[in-house]
Amino acid sequence: MIGDIPMPAGFRYREILLKGKPKHDKTDAFRIRHPSMDVGKRAKIFAPFDALKGFNEAVASKDVLYENKRELNEEDQAELNRRLDILHGLTYNSRMARENHVKVTVTYYIPCNDKENEAYGYRGQYQQLTGICRNVDAEVSQTIRIDDQRIRFVDIRNIESDTDIFEREWDEYCC
Repeated sequence: MIGDIPMPAGFRYREILLKGKPKHDKTDAFRIRHPSMDVGKRAKIFAPFDALKGFNEAVASKDVLYENKRELNEEDQAELNRRLDILHGLTYNSRMARENHVKVTVTYYIPCNDKENEAYGYRGQYQQLTGICRNVDAEVSQTIRIDDQRIRFVDIRNIESDTDIFEREWDEYCC
């Protein structure tokens, strides 16, 4: 028997197989010339070989699901503008931004930048970024800066905060 398979009658290596695995003690000449391999090195020999470097990552990148950008209705756009105004009032300059230390979570749209993907140019993904709001530039660049990342107003879907800053009335911030 070879494992679970019966040994064929004319099997060429029958005698070698029937001898079994060789036994060597620590003082054997063979063992001295060929010491046992370290388990870590042995595992490395049998590790999978990646013949096409980056191929698995390229295939995995095609599995990303992209979607069309969703437009906000007038009511949601008005609420988003109200929240941006509140954040602008709280982060008017760098001193106020440091004092108020407003932590927000922004949901925003990122277009697909993989030129090889069929979604390139017209589809993307929504991602969330949580951090401290450093600046809201409504006049020049129309961006919000969360920690060190700038996000354009047109790409923002939603802004949330774990505190109740958006629940208070606007009059508290502007006076």
